[in-house]
Amino acid sequence: MSTDPILFDTHVHLDRLPEGMDPVREATQARDAGIGRFLVPGVSPRDWPALLAVVGSVPGAFGAPGVHPQAAAQWDRESAARLEALLPQKRVVAIGEIGLDGFPGMPPAAEQEQVLRSQLRIAAAAGLPVVLHCRKATGRLLEILRQEGASRVGGIWHGFSGSLETALAAMELGFGLAFGGPLTWPGARRAPQVLQALPAEWIVLETDAPDLPPAPHRGQVNRPLYLGLIAEHLGLLRHWTPEQTARITTANAMRLLRLPID
Repeated sequence: MSTDPILFDTHVHLDRLPEGMDPVREATQARDAGIGRFLVPGVSPRDWPALLAVVGSVPGAFGAPGVHPQAAAQWDRESAARLEALLPQKRVVAIGEIGLDGFPGMPPAAEQEQVLRSQLRIAAAAGLPVVLHCRKATGRLLEILRQEGASRVGGIWHGFSGSLETALAAMELGFGLAFGGPLTWPGARRAPQVLQALPAEWIVLETDAPDLPPAPHRGQVNRPLYLGLIAEHLGLLRHWTPEQTARITTANAMRLLRLPID
C-alpha cells in the first residue's frame, strides 16, 4: 500500500456539500494534507447519479449507494432494481448508508426495517459490505443484523457512539467502528473510553462532512480536510504516532471494504 497520502475518510458526503464548496477542490485540498481515500455514502435514490458523478471525478473516491432510513419512503421495487444495477460498477464498493433511526420525524420503524432488510439481502447477494447508520435503535439494529446474517458481508458502523458492549457485538458481526468529529468535542466521555478499549484492527476514521465537524470547528460546515484533526485526536487517545494512526486505520478500512492493498 502506498504511504502518501494514507488517511481514509470512510464517510464523507462529497456529493452533498453546501453550494460554493466544490467536491473536487475539497478533495484535492484534503489530499494535499495526506487524506487520499474517500467513501461517499448514499442517502436517497434521487441522489445516486450525483454521488457516482462525484466518485468518478475524485481520485481515490469510492461509492456506497443506498437508502438512508430517513428516505425509506423512496424505497420500492424500482429503486431496488436500480441499486442492484449500480453494484457492478468498478468504484462502487459497498451499500450505504443503511440502518435505523429512532429520532422524531423519521419514517415509521416498520418501514425502516423493511428497507434495511431488503438492502442487507441485496448486499449479501452481491457480496458487498454495508455502511450502517444507527440512532436510538441499537438493540433492534443488532437483532436485524443477526437475523439477516449480516456477518456474511460486514462493513462499517458509521458515527459510532455506542457502548463497549455494543461495539463488541458489532465486531462479532464483522463491523468496524468509525469515529469522527464528536470524538474531539469538549465533554466527550463515552466515545474516547470505548475507543481506548477497542482492538486496534476495528477502528476507522470518518468526517461525515459536511456535518459534525471536529473541534475547534464545531458549529461550522465540516470539510474533508478536517479528517487530519480527527486522526490527530484519535492518535493521542490511542498513544499512536501519526504514522501508526494512518497505517492502522487505513489498513482497517481497506480490509473491511474488501479493497485491494496497492
